[in-house]
Formats: sequence, structure tokens, C-alpha cells
Amino acid sequence: MLSRRLNNVPESGTVKIANIVSRLKQEGADVVSFSMGEPDFPTPENINEACISSIHDHFTHYTPSAGIPELRKAVAERTRKENGIPCTEANVIITPTKQAIFLSMLAMLDEGDEVILPDPTWGTYEACVRLAGGIPRYVHLEAECEYRMTPEKVAECIGPRTKMILLNSPANPTGSVLTFDDIKGIADLAKDHDLQVLSDEVYWKVIFGEKHHSIASLDGMFERTITVNGLSKTYAMTGWRLGWAIAPQEYIKGLNTLQTHSLTCVTSFVQKAGVEALKGPQDSVGMMVDEFRARKDLIMSLIRDIPTLHCPEPKGAFYLFPAYDHKMSSEDMAAYLLDKAHVAVTPGAAFGPSGEGHFRISYACSREDIKKGMIRIKEALEKL
Repeated sequence: MLSRRLNNVPESGTVKIANIVSRLKQEGADVVSFSMGEPDFPTPENINEACISSIHDHFTHYTPSAGIPELRKAVAERTRKENGIPCTEANVIITPTKQAIFLSMLAMLDEGDEVILPDPTWGTYEACVRLAGGIPRYVHLEAECEYRMTPEKVAECIGPRTKMILLNSPANPTGSVLTFDDIKGIADLAKDHDLQVLSDEVYWKVIFGEKHHSIASLDGMFERTITVNGLSKTYAMTGWRLGWAIAPQEYIKGLNTLQTHSLTCVTSFVQKAGVEALKGPQDSVGMMVDEFRARKDLIMSLIRDIPTLHCPEPKGAFYLFPAYDHKMSSEDMAAYLLDKAHVAVTPGAAFGPSGEGHFRISYACSREDIKKGMIRIKEALEKL
């Protein structure tokens, strides 16, 4: 009875593993979870208090579908100042970050339009493309190039049906960060071939020693780019489901039309918390990024002691995507590590055609769990 469009859309690999981990923990199992990209920090207290205050003030009803003006203005101000994107509040729609990606695909793609995606990549991108009637066209990325999506590789994938290029930097699942030359070269390709760009920048603050570059800040690119961002990763607000898209007003109008017929609007009191996150104290952001950097250094030192695992050092986000030497599928490897080591990782197959022979580790957990989990992985792999 289900629609045909669901036939080519698999269940989310990360959510599937997370559900299994949740069940095992409820049963009393001692599982170390490297599966979900979720910071283990509490949401900063000033953000919580802003939300609670808005509820006490009875700010609990519908808001404008594109978001409250105060939050749209705060997003635009932050984006102009820190990302160099020439936007105003009229270029902002408030919506959960994943929803922003889905709405963008529905608004921009017609049946048979091709979207260039990095490979490996977050599995939801392909799902959104297919649900919108589009066709994914993968750019094979290599560890030797730090899994960067270079202009040369993108150019090889552009064809007569190409409509959009999707960027994700810092990237899930590899932690790669695009250089300015990468961004500039891809921007030139988009202009030369009259293509749209969807840039997912949700990890833009979680970056180590590099500089983040927003493609919409470059000359001639704001007019053809949808920039997606949100608060989940930067402010440890994964459960709040608060994000946004920034784009030309024509695009925002289309996204808002879809929003009015689906979500209607983001939860009212959550939007007030978003204003506080963007305009309030930012000390917590620096603290969390410093801790992610320390965890990255720790897990890289531990993975170097496992001779059958290989991966470049990530430059952003909080993921590793190691390749392994063992002759087994990524699904079997993840099942083996969960069964024998009680460590949950996400199979590489969930991240595109190049994902086989890999698994993803999220080091958004505590240093204690990182040490315990990596020791267990090492011991389990030594038995193979």
C-alpha cells in the first residue's frame, strides 16, 4: 500500500543504529555509542531559560510561517557578519535544518533533474533528492585528497540534466573541509553552467585550524544558492529541531509555500530560545569546539594504534570515516562490533556508494567513552 517513491529510499542508517542502541541500553547492556552525531553537552542554560520564560509568557501559539521577525533578523545579522552572505531577514526562513534540505529539494527539482552529491556523504541528501523526483549523481571522493569535493571532480559529473550541486563543509561523515579554492572553483562551475547550489553548513563552527568559506558570499553566488544551517551542532540543541535556510526571496517564497502546507511554523517558544542562542553569550560555543578538538586528537592517537584501520585526520565536524582491511561488508562489520565489542558504529554503506569498506565513528561523546570504545574496537578487530 506504500507509494512507489519510497522504494528507493532506505531507512536512515544512523537513526536505525541509534534505535538499536537505545533498546540495548534499556535492556541493561553496556554499549558505547559512536553512532549519532549528537553533542553530549547540555544545552546552555541561558537558552533553556529563554525558552521557559517564553512559555510562562504564554508565547505558545502559531507564529508567522517563515519564523518570528526577531529570529529571522538575528539569523541574517549573524550570517552577514560571520559568513559574509549579503542577506536580510527577508532572505531567511526558520525551519528544522533537515526540513530545510527537504523543502529545498521539493522546491527546486523537477522529475529527472540531477543533483551532484559528494560520495561519501550523509544519506539523507540522496533520500531528499529521490523523494523530490531528482536523480543523485555522485562525485567519488578519496582519502588521499582528504575527502574534499574538488572542482575538477565536480566538473566531470556535470551533464545536460544537472540542476544542482550540493555542498557540505565541514562534512558528515568524513570531517573534511573545503578550501577557498575548492569553493571558488565550484562557484565558477555553477555560474558557467547556470546551476543552483545547496550548501549545508550546519557544522561551520566545529572546525579545527581551518577557515570556513560560505559559497553564497562569493560574487554572483547569492542569487543561485540556498544556505542551510541550524543550532543543533553548535549549541547542543539537537532535540530542539531549529534551523533555517537563507536564499533569494523568490526561493524563500517557494520554501514558505511548502512550509505552510506541512510544518506550518516552527514551535513558537523554541524560536525564542533561538534568538537567545544567537544573540546571547557565546562562551559555550568556544568551550564545546575546544573539547571536540581534544576528542579528535585523542581518538586519532588511538586509531593509529589499530593497524587495520586507515583514515585522514578530520578538519571539522566530529566524525571519523575509517577504511578497514577486513573482508566483510560494512553492515556485517557494524553488526560484529556491536555484538562482540558492544560498540555502535554506523555502516559505511549508509553514506553512499563509496561507503563500503568503511564505518563512521562519531566522537561527540565523552573522552571516557572514546577510550573505552576504541579499546574494545581494537580488541575485537584483532580477533578477526
